[in-house]
Amino acid sequence: MVLGQFKMALDSYAGRDVSETLAVRNGDLQIDALNNALFHETLVHMGEDPYNILSSTQILFCIKNLERVGDHATNIAETVHYIISGHVPASERPKGNTTSFAALRA
Repeated sequence: MVLGQFKMALDSYAGRDVSETLAVRNGDLQIDALNNALFHETLVHMGEDPYNILSSTQILFCIKNLERVGDHATNIAETVHYIISGHVPASERPKGNTTSFAALRA
C-alpha cells in the first residue's frame, strides 16, 4: 500500500495529474488506519508474553517507518500539486494517526 502511494505520487509528477496528487493525499488515511491497527495489535501481543517484547519493539519501529514513508509520499504529492496548480490543496491534510506517544494515557 505504501509503495503504491509512493509510486502514485511520482506518477502524478510525471503525468502532471492534480487529481492523482489528491488521491495520494486522501489515501494517507488508509495507511494511517492500518498503522493504528497494527500498532495496537502489536501492543496486545507484547502484553501477552514478556518474551514478545523485544521482537515486537522492532515490529513497532518497522510499522512506524512504513507510515512515515506514506507521509513522505503525501508530502511529495502536495509539492507536485503546488508545482502543477500554483497553490497548495485547499483543505487541511487529513490526519488519521492516533499512535502518538503524546496520545497515550498513563
